[in-house]
Amino acid sequence: MMLANLERFSQKQLALLSWWCEESPFHTHDAIICDGAVRSGKTMCMSLSFVLWAFYRFSDQSFGLCGKTLAGLRRNVVTPLLPVLSALGFVCREQKSRALLELSRDGRQNRFYLFGGKDEAAAAHIQGLTLAGVMLDEVALMPRSFCEQAVARCSVDGSRLWFNCNPEHPAHWFYREWILKRAEKNCLYLHFTMEDNPALSRAMRDRYRTLYSGAFYRRFVKGEWAACDGLVYPFFDETYVCDVPDGCCAYIVSCDYGTVNPTSMGLWGLKDGVWYRVDEFYHDAKQKGFQMTDEEYYRSLCTLVGDRKADRVIVDPSAASFLECIRRHGRFHAEKAQNDVLSGIRRTSDALKSGRVRICRPCRDILREFTLYRWDEGARYDAVKKENDHAMDDMRYFVSTVLGEDSDDGFALAVSRKG
Repeated sequence: MMLANLERFSQKQLALLSWWCEESPFHTHDAIICDGAVRSGKTMCMSLSFVLWAFYRFSDQSFGLCGKTLAGLRRNVVTPLLPVLSALGFVCREQKSRALLELSRDGRQNRFYLFGGKDEAAAAHIQGLTLAGVMLDEVALMPRSFCEQAVARCSVDGSRLWFNCNPEHPAHWFYREWILKRAEKNCLYLHFTMEDNPALSRAMRDRYRTLYSGAFYRRFVKGEWAACDGLVYPFFDETYVCDVPDGCCAYIVSCDYGTVNPTSMGLWGLKDGVWYRVDEFYHDAKQKGFQMTDEEYYRSLCTLVGDRKADRVIVDPSAASFLECIRRHGRFHAEKAQNDVLSGIRRTSDALKSGRVRICRPCRDILREFTLYRWDEGARYDAVKKENDHAMDDMRYFVSTVLGEDSDDGFALAVSRKG
């Protein structure tokens, strides 16, 4: 099975494509780990290499293809891969109801089961299978229990393990247990940069370099396992602040709810493809000396919206009583916010830098929090300090739930990430 146009691959991509071949100096390894920058081409090359290896070594066997979610796995791995396989002569049949991809070529057939590994409960979905190999795309976003269960399923003689990820915190379990211990686990380790992807133009490389700052720049552009420190949005300055625009065509409210802690609501208006935070409500019970009830918060919500038509209210998912209060009144469509903190921060950073979100000058409380919202440098893993974070949280809810509706991969990029 020869690939056409090999000159389009970098040397590192070719090593990934061929490491399991008898002629390769790496063929005795039991596993491969690829990490590094975004858009470095590692995902496509790994998924293609995984399938080619499976058909070179096995027939009528089962394999695992794993991503953080099934939707993300299909978008980032399966959808780009299928046309390539078809061009190479594979017959591809996907049974979405069974999360199964059946591939055949030259009289051989193998089964590839698709799994999402977003939480601890996902480990039960893969339990009980016998696999000849498994590929875990974005393994650093999966819980350790799921990864270990997937590895334990590979009991067929000759089975191998395939790991792919962008870097996270250097205390992350995968970095400590697999990358640092790769020699004793007999793993081939390939570190990718954007320069290892010849399909990525210099203009696109420059564009990605402008999307990140701080630890996210070190991780997603330089490909380093780096700890977060300092301000969460260190790039934010007066250039991201503007006057309230006229003529917004739609409005949405985001809300971080507190009783003792502050409650923050942001009113977002859409104009020419940009969401503006045009106004806000902020109540700090400790500072003002009194708490507000759900009904009082609802009246404040109505005052914030005024005579505008707000299509949705995105609410802190833990605020069950306030969600019910909004729904009972029937004026607004209330829904729980997406609440993955780290991916929400990445999405918000991108939305600000790409100009899809802007903050208007009357919103003084969120502008104040931008200067105070910090990473917890004493935490073992990525975590923000739980202070000066309420307007920050309601903004994150808005971006993750509204702007992130077409993405669940946990990475904040201006375009969908496929490598």
